[in-house]
Formats: sequence, C-alpha cells, structure tokens
Amino acid sequence: MKVKNHYIIGDIHGEYQTLLALVEKLPKDAKLIFVGDLIDRGLQSREIIAYIREHNHAVVRGNHEQFMIEDGQKLIDKLLADEEVSMTNTWVFAGGIETLLSYGLLKQQEDVYEFVKNMKGIKQLQEDIEWMKSLPLYIKMDNPYNPALPIVISHASIGDFWDLEETNYKHFEFYIMTNRRQPSADSPIFNIYGHTNVPSVVIGQNFVNLDTGCGRKDGGKLSAYCVETQEVFECGKI
Repeated sequence: MKVKNHYIIGDIHGEYQTLLALVEKLPKDAKLIFVGDLIDRGLQSREIIAYIREHNHAVVRGNHEQFMIEDGQKLIDKLLADEEVSMTNTWVFAGGIETLLSYGLLKQQEDVYEFVKNMKGIKQLQEDIEWMKSLPLYIKMDNPYNPALPIVISHASIGDFWDLEETNYKHFEFYIMTNRRQPSADSPIFNIYGHTNVPSVVIGQNFVNLDTGCGRKDGGKLSAYCVETQEVFECGKI
C-alpha cells in the first residue's frame, strides 16, 4: 500500500479561499498538517476551522489559537451573562475582530463595532475553543533523510529550546508559541514551523520556516512543504 506524503501548511490567518486554492495544488491523497495560526486577520476563520475539523486534519496550536482560548472564553461568559464586553484584550488587538465577525458575534457600522448575543455563533465558538484546547503543541515524526534528526512540527521555532520540555515545561510552552529566532546548526531536531514572517519559504540545514505572510494587509502568500519530496508549494491571496 502506498504511504501518503505529508504536506505541512503554514500560518493561514483567516484566508479560507487561499487555503482551498493551495490544497488544489497538492495531491488528492495528501496528508495535511497545519502549524497553527489558522485564525484572525482574514475574514473566514470560522470556515477554516470547520474545514479542518470536518476533514480531521492534524494541527498544532499557535499563539492565535491560544488567544482565542483565553480571551474568547471570557467573551462568551460575558455575553451569556449580559455583561458589557470590552474590546481591549490581546485577541482583539491580534486580529480577533475579524474572527468574531466570522462567527456573527460582532456587527460593524463604519469604524464602530457592537457585540451581538448570537446564540448559534456563541455555541460554535465554544465548540471550536474546546477543540483548540485539544491541539498538541507539536507533532513529532520520523525523518526520511536523517533518522538521527527527528522532524518536529511546531508553531514557533523550538529547536534550540527542545530540552526545556524535560527541564522547564513552562518555558518550553512559551518558546514553542513565541520564539522568532531560527534554530542554530546544532539543534537536535529538524524543526518545521511558522510564526515568523518571511518573503518565501526558508529551508535550512535543520529547519523549514513556512510563514510567508498569509493574512497580512501588505500581501503575502500561503505555503506548504512536503516532508518526503522536500517540494514547496505556494499560493498568493485569493
């Protein structure tokens, strides 16, 4: 039986149509793995989550998913209690406005936003937050080119901090969500990640950076990397 190839997809940031266009370029039997930051900035975060959940694709949790878990739950609690909801939280500043619009929990008139107690949207947001809580911080797999250097798929670069999982897990969680430095040459893993915006996919000796700016106002594209063939696929904003 033919083994499916693994295609790792970079930060999408709410650009659902761009995701669909990129997937069209990949083999029909491709096994997709996402590096997180599915949401925010673009206008179709809810649709992206629905697509990935429906197809049961593998995802690691990004910092934007973490924002939604933390601030989204607080927002739901306030809406259900008919309390005033503040627009001043990390998630909103990071692009959560667009995500809330996709769930029908905000309405916009010019530059003014107003929260809406949309029970269908609240229910879906709550379900998606629970799903996000189940996402792993990384996915580890065999390296077909160098068995001594296992592949680790994470949201941010974790190669130089890999040992912290055993020695200081709190710091490990911080770096795997936020670190922007590419791994050094002596990193003990082959790290495939996103989070740090680059003009085109960067492939190093022991890493691949896949965040090519999808969802940014100044353009950008969505990229994928095939573990087995080392091919790169890209798609501009649709």
